[in-house]
Amino acid sequence: MRSTQVSEALHDNFKTIPLTHELYDYLVRQGEPQTPAQRWLEEQTRALGPAAVMRVPHEQATLLTLLARLVGARKIVEVGTFTGYSTLALATGLHPGGTVLTCDISEEWTSVARTAWREAGVEDRIDLRIGPALETVTALPARSDIDLVFLDADKPHYCRYWDLLVPRLRPGGLLIADNVLQQGQVHLPHATGNVRAVREFNARVRADPRVESVMLPVADGLTIARKRSEPT
Repeated sequence: MRSTQVSEALHDNFKTIPLTHELYDYLVRQGEPQTPAQRWLEEQTRALGPAAVMRVPHEQATLLTLLARLVGARKIVEVGTFTGYSTLALATGLHPGGTVLTCDISEEWTSVARTAWREAGVEDRIDLRIGPALETVTALPARSDIDLVFLDADKPHYCRYWDLLVPRLRPGGLLIADNVLQQGQVHLPHATGNVRAVREFNARVRADPRVESVMLPVADGLTIARKRSEPT
C-alpha cells in the first residue's frame, strides 16, 4: 500500500468529530434537560469564579444517571463532591433505597450542594463525608459490594483510590474516572504534575486484568471500567 493510501486509511479510521459551540449545544439538547435544581446549582457554581470549572458538564451528569440506572446501583461511592452536580446525577439514578456516599474536604462547596440536593428531593439518599477521602475509603468494609464508583478528586491519589476501590466493587460494578485526558496533554511522555499522575493512572487501569475498560472523549475524558466476574 502506498503512503498516500495509508494516510487516507488512517484518516478514515479517525471518527471523532471536532465540536463547535453550535454542535455542542445541539449535542446537549439531545439529552435530558436540566431540572430546576440543576439549573440553580449551575448558577451557584458559576458564581464561585474559576473554581466552577470543576463542575461536571450536564451531558456527563446525564450519562452518570443513566449508568447508575443501568447497573441498578444501590451502593455508590463518589470521591470528590465539589458543589454536588455529579452527586445529584448519581442520586437521581439510584435504585430505590440506595445511597450515594460522597467524599470532600470543603464545607463551603458542599453547603451549596446540600441546598440543591434538598431542592431536588434526594438529600436523604446522600451520605456526605467531610474529611480526607483516602481515610473514608480505607475505612469501608473490605467486602463492600459497591455497584458504582465515580472518581473525580485529587489526581496524584487516583492510583491509590483505584487500589482501594476496585476490590470493594462487586463483579459487574463500574468505576468511572473523570479528567483522564487532562486537557489533551495526557499523551505527552514527559508530563509532570497532575498530567503525569493521570497518565500513570491510565496505564494502571489498562494493565489491570480485573477490569475491562473504555476511555471516552466526554468533556475532559472519562474512563468507564467494569469489574470482571471473580474466578470460581
